Amino acid sequence: MTPPWPATLHAGRPYPLGATWDGLGVNFAVFSAHAQRIDLCIFDKAGRREVARMCLPEYTDEVWHGYLPDARPGLLYGFRAFGPYDPLRGHRFNPHKLLLDPYARGLHGALVWSDALFGYRIGAQRGDLSFDRRDSGQAMPKCVVGGGEACEWGDDRPPGVPWGQSVIMEAHVRGMSILREDMPVAERGTFRALSHPRTLDYLVKLGVTSLELMPVQAFARDRFLLERGLTNYWGYSTLGFFAPHAAYLSDGSLHEMRVAIRHLHAAGIEVILDVVYNHTCEGNELGPTLSWRGLDNASYYRLVPSDERHFINDTGCGNTLNLSHPRVLQMVMDSLRYWATEFHVDGFRFDLGTTLARESYGFDPCSGFFDALRQDPVLCRCKLVMEPWDPGPGGYQLGNFPPGLAEWNNRFRDTTRRFWRGDALQRGDMAVRLSGSGDLFDRRGRRPTASINFVTAHDGFTLMDQVSYAERHNTENGENGQDGHADNLSANWGVEGPTSDPAITHARALVRRGMLATLLLAQGTPMLLAGDEFGQTQHGNNNAYCQDNATSWLDWSLLEHPQGRAMRDYVARLTALRRAHPSVRGDTFWHARHCPSPDITDISWHAADGTAMTPERWNDPNDRVLGLRRACRCPGGGTDITFLLLNPGFQEATCTLPEAEGAWVLLLDSADPFGPLMGMEVPRTFRVAASSVQFMSFTPHSVAKEIPS
Repeated sequence: MTPPWPATLHAGRPYPLGATWDGLGVNFAVFSAHAQRIDLCIFDKAGRREVARMCLPEYTDEVWHGYLPDARPGLLYGFRAFGPYDPLRGHRFNPHKLLLDPYARGLHGALVWSDALFGYRIGAQRGDLSFDRRDSGQAMPKCVVGGGEACEWGDDRPPGVPWGQSVIMEAHVRGMSILREDMPVAERGTFRALSHPRTLDYLVKLGVTSLELMPVQAFARDRFLLERGLTNYWGYSTLGFFAPHAAYLSDGSLHEMRVAIRHLHAAGIEVILDVVYNHTCEGNELGPTLSWRGLDNASYYRLVPSDERHFINDTGCGNTLNLSHPRVLQMVMDSLRYWATEFHVDGFRFDLGTTLARESYGFDPCSGFFDALRQDPVLCRCKLVMEPWDPGPGGYQLGNFPPGLAEWNNRFRDTTRRFWRGDALQRGDMAVRLSGSGDLFDRRGRRPTASINFVTAHDGFTLMDQVSYAERHNTENGENGQDGHADNLSANWGVEGPTSDPAITHARALVRRGMLATLLLAQGTPMLLAGDEFGQTQHGNNNAYCQDNATSWLDWSLLEHPQGRAMRDYVARLTALRRAHPSVRGDTFWHARHCPSPDITDISWHAADGTAMTPERWNDPNDRVLGLRRACRCPGGGTDITFLLLNPGFQEATCTLPEAEGAWVLLLDSADPFGPLMGMEVPRTFRVAASSVQFMSFTPHSVAKEIPS
């Protein structure tokens, strides 16, 4: 039975924001600087019928609040906000629209697209300046009062993987397991599958230390996509910053996510969430009124000065959250702390990070958001990763973020792709990327690990597609094939798409192995795209944001083929080599000024004949071979000296090792990664196959070393 709610609420408190259960009732508090009244709406257990509506009685420091005695966790609710409907001045209040609490811990039901969700009358002559009186309650999900879900974390501790030892894998909760036939059907595509022993065992054996999950906060499935028979698969369209996306919970319980994180921690794997605080799902001035727009449009969003009807669109998604406003900044910080404390999340990757640091005058590395983030005693201990660009003016800011933040390094991606495609004059830039991109990060005490190195990510081709397609093939997205990046720096090696030609297949495998070795044997923090290790393809679609189908889902059957298993094992060997050799992981920038071993500097670059590179050789368009020698002191004593030799050319090359007293032991040959020469001494002059990498270590004795298992 529905409790007989009182006609009026008690005063309650303005803090904390959201709905807070104290054991006797629930306190509701919601920010709005411009509302004239806010009503609390209570719904039945099914979320279909509004059973009570009460005005929040108090207004303190721009926060409306009230206390509902005897209310309990699980109660379904929403808000209605009264105030001026004056779009020309940025105000879009409409009490006919049910609004989500920005701090809601859970959402019940789905968003059902209807014209009633819009604050203006669609089709009216005055467009968004008109006023719509239809009630949106039936089309809206309902907020769920949280609490009463005490989680026993036991001895759970963050793995605390040092940046220098981190190997990140970017993955999608649903896509990672929806095709796993070795798991229960009900668990596939959910957090429960992430905690399955087979998932954990796979990640550990592959050498992954940190799982970066694409958006898991509640998101909307965009109307324009549903009308095309598509859907928002990636999740970059946030509907709630405190609520997990319900479809990723097999039983609807928040505990499922916590259990998954605890299992991942027990396996030594960190969890990083990809978070979207730069915009919301409400779009531009023609978008729906679901939450923030209806509560206080002029405060939550950046509006065009002197034309507040329109939104500043630095994100390319219709709107931009106004993090210059203290209450909006508070919402973001509260959300981050919530995930870090209540779910033991280890880090965050910030979508369109440049947007978060925009003040009224543009990007500012000393913005309020960065100040708040870096001084926060909880968040400053998390791994914090920025996507350092947005579509707005001056939006590309790679290398300009403050200390304490890592950045996605697309310069590493693009240089690696050009280098292995065989473009001329790439050795100089490749050398900089292999040594941690010091041109971008070697200042203010930042380390090479601030560079998140990647060759592929969710946005773009998979690694297999990178070597299989010269052009994007996005027709299925319904945008005439014009969406996604036009220039992917890719090559198909003779045939566009799949082929049975053994020569092309072999060439593609060589280049894939070369790029993976470049990624995992470079200084910086490597990030793999899930599935690249066994040949995942999206059939040439480089913008699969709307493909919730086999185009995007990981095809685990590829591991049933020898080629898929071999590439997976190759990646595991690369991560093992990375763990075993501190000279590869070096977390300081080296400038050939120190000699960890007699006559051997910390870093040196070599031509094919083993001699040091010269300006003339760097600029020789016909010479492609690049050798990198690195040396450093080991934490337990001794010196680690390694040599990385890259031949992206189309012909094999005769190479000579640098002069040194001792022996070089071959640890990896990407042309024959499991061949009989592994662990054997290398002659000073030898042949290096086309499109391949060799990696070796120096030892004062000609004793073969086994590669770490």
